[in-house]
Amino acid sequence: MSKKNLPAYIAVAVVFAAIGGYLGIHKEQPPITAAAPAGVTGPVDTLYKETLPDAKGVATPLAQYKGKAMLVNFWAPWCAPCVQEMPELSALAAGDEGKKLQVIGIGIDSPSNIAEFSDKYKITYPVLVAGMSGTELSRQFGNTGGGLPYTVLIGADGQIKKTYLGKLKFDELRKDLATL
Repeated sequence: MSKKNLPAYIAVAVVFAAIGGYLGIHKEQPPITAAAPAGVTGPVDTLYKETLPDAKGVATPLAQYKGKAMLVNFWAPWCAPCVQEMPELSALAAGDEGKKLQVIGIGIDSPSNIAEFSDKYKITYPVLVAGMSGTELSRQFGNTGGGLPYTVLIGADGQIKKTYLGKLKFDELRKDLATL
């Protein structure tokens, strides 16, 4: 490879990286609606077995939400769409829907970054710290690419009703909540 062609190679690499990034972000993830077969521990059971610290470091057993509909939002402070949807998630949690639905944020970052973020923004729902293990947990719910934000709607029966990759469309979410 000659130095004369290097700028062309770099330009081609940047174009392909941009295309790959765009396709990765805009890839549709099919909703997961089937439950795990009897006797097989599914992702919801795995979630209920977790005890995660909140932004202040207080351990929060997720089993306490068993029997209640949940909206589990996997997010990170460095994820712009995650941060953009948080005010609407807070309003949802604080409103009438919040009486029937537990909204939970599972942060994929360091405890110090999530604590700093939580101090800066007023979030009305539990924000828990999973670190990088949160990515693996979201993958169990069907987030094969590990993209964020990733949100899972779980019925009070413990069944996954729908998953959402990318910034939530709250009109669609409210329609889905009406079916619970």
